[in-house]
Amino acid sequence: MRFALATAASLVASASAHATFQQLWINGVDAGSSCARLPLSNSPVTSVTSNDIACNAAGSSLGVCSVNAGDTVTVEMHQQNGDRSCANEAIGGAHHGPLTVYMAPVSDAKTAVGSSASWFKVSEIGLMSDNPAYWADQFLNINCGHYSFKVPSDIAPGNYLIRAEMIALHAASGVGGAQFYPACFQVNVAGSGSAKPPTVKFPGAYGASDPGILINIYAALSTYQIPGPTPYGTTSPAVASTPYPNTATWNTALQPTTVPTVVPGAPGTTAAGTTTPVASTTSTRTTTTVSTTSTRATPTSSTPTSTPTAVGSVALYGQCGGIGYTGPTTCAQGTCKVTNAYYSQCLN
Repeated sequence: MRFALATAASLVASASAHATFQQLWINGVDAGSSCARLPLSNSPVTSVTSNDIACNAAGSSLGVCSVNAGDTVTVEMHQQNGDRSCANEAIGGAHHGPLTVYMAPVSDAKTAVGSSASWFKVSEIGLMSDNPAYWADQFLNINCGHYSFKVPSDIAPGNYLIRAEMIALHAASGVGGAQFYPACFQVNVAGSGSAKPPTVKFPGAYGASDPGILINIYAALSTYQIPGPTPYGTTSPAVASTPYPNTATWNTALQPTTVPTVVPGAPGTTAAGTTTPVASTTSTRTTTTVSTTSTRATPTSSTPTSTPTAVGSVALYGQCGGIGYTGPTTCAQGTCKVTNAYYSQCLN
């Protein structure tokens, strides 16, 4: 079903609309950023041929989280490093698009290079309903940035990288307009499986003109092809023709405000291996979640890395014009370039 013009006209994309996956949960235990490769910035990767498309511009972590084959793992996304508040959208600015999760077997998760690894997809959600259009980012937003998935129960044990990615398509009607927000986590998988699913490379898995990457999401869409291979061991939800339920599946009232930095179960930690969760006084919003084999995700914390903007100006990659847009039109960085009738963006 076609996006209502009012919806397209209400796009608001600022620097704060950018986001990163920062934290990890394992069977409901908050591992925080203890095994996260924290991106240096909340800005997107825009080239499918860049090595950053694998794990973003991020260094490795000293931590490796322990998971079992078959465990439920949750990734968490937020706009700013260190902000776990459910009062703020996980990724704002109507950055609509799909969410994917990949894993890659590696010999040493601490030193593995994401762009050299071989990846298989384990979960994905995209356009979840076309009546009205409802995307994976909206699911993240109602669930305070959390998305959960199952580690395949039959994969071989060993070190792995987990790659969570949100793809924003609000400006994807031209080549190079899609925005990629990947981040990686370091884990060791225990189990007795032996499966080694087919893999792809990053860069290499995506083409700039792939149908799920070069697309006008403001046109009538009843189907959507999520970029990359088919997920291993699970089925992606079909596009619903009825409104998607606007009910959160993640308990936002119990969202912690602190970010654990020590791997759960490490010497000197509590049994849960996390800091004591503090109920957020601002996390009372309701959110919609999709019922698939994957679940919620957690953001990580560090000092904000987005470029400050002057009052009345728009940061790099932010919206600066379009039908119905009422915000600032002056770019703090770059120039305001027209993407389509509804969206102009500050670009270098």
